[in-house]
Amino acid sequence: MTDAPDIDIVIPVYGGWDFVRSCLLAATRQSVAARIIVVDDHSPDDTADRVAAEFPEVTLIRNDRNLGFARACNVGLAAGSARLVMLVNSDVVLEPDAVERVLAAMTADAESRRVGSGATLLLAPDGSVDSYGIVADVTGAGFVRFHGAEPAAADPVDPPVLGPYGAVAVYVRAALDEVGLFDTHIFMYGEELDLAFRLRAAAWECVAIEGPLGTHLGGASAGRESARQRRLSGFARGYLLRKYGVLRSRWALRALAVELVVSAARLVLRRDVLSLRGRWEGWRRGAAAPTAVLPLDAVDRTIGLRKSMRMRGDRYWADRPVSPR
Repeated sequence: MTDAPDIDIVIPVYGGWDFVRSCLLAATRQSVAARIIVVDDHSPDDTADRVAAEFPEVTLIRNDRNLGFARACNVGLAAGSARLVMLVNSDVVLEPDAVERVLAAMTADAESRRVGSGATLLLAPDGSVDSYGIVADVTGAGFVRFHGAEPAAADPVDPPVLGPYGAVAVYVRAALDEVGLFDTHIFMYGEELDLAFRLRAAAWECVAIEGPLGTHLGGASAGRESARQRRLSGFARGYLLRKYGVLRSRWALRALAVELVVSAARLVLRRDVLSLRGRWEGWRRGAAAPTAVLPLDAVDRTIGLRKSMRMRGDRYWADRPVSPR
């Protein structure tokens, strides 16, 4: 017998002490104990010192330089050993029974059933759905499930979930041992989509964990629609397009058309050059990526061209008819 927790909570942080403190207070007051690993990614302030002073019970790792979100997560993942790992953004406040419900959903027989990850239902501060996992279309474009919808509309199986959204993502360590951790070419954004593709390609499934597990305040690291966020999001899209050979596939014209429309719209309506620049930088970096094939059983083929454009809007999930259960 062992008293070691069955789950590691990995929390990468980059400044923003107020967010971090709220996150850690919730994580350390769970109904079921977990090992908490905080990775300070060379914060520009005294966040790491504050964590050490106020939360001596957590494992604190200090990076000597800013590695980026994906690498910081990998540092925390490598430091743990529990059967499950729960990645939690520093701007998320977990429900008191979040760990308990994750353990109930991701039972010990998950490995034998090839369940490799769990998508969590998170709320926004206004009570709407922030995220409930991700889906992707045939061009490899990812979409956050049910963003902006009422919680009652958040269906665990319709549409089928591809993988967890990065704000709170649950993984089975055996699955990560098999396919590897986050792609370190990606600094931030898109790393969970890439990992979801790799897990599905290796026949690991994702389950949606029912019931809200926390509230995602959002924007603690890069800021919503900040210059940094726009460039890094564009980078991830360009990088994944090249890594998965989308522009060499039968959906190349569709992918190009969508990227041109989206980039042009952002350029004209928002004077956003950074999204386009990020895509070009990501495309160039993608030349160094290992060759990969988009697992077609992982994508949602019901997402056609028009639907994919609507899903980029703020109201898609809020206006989507509720599926009967």
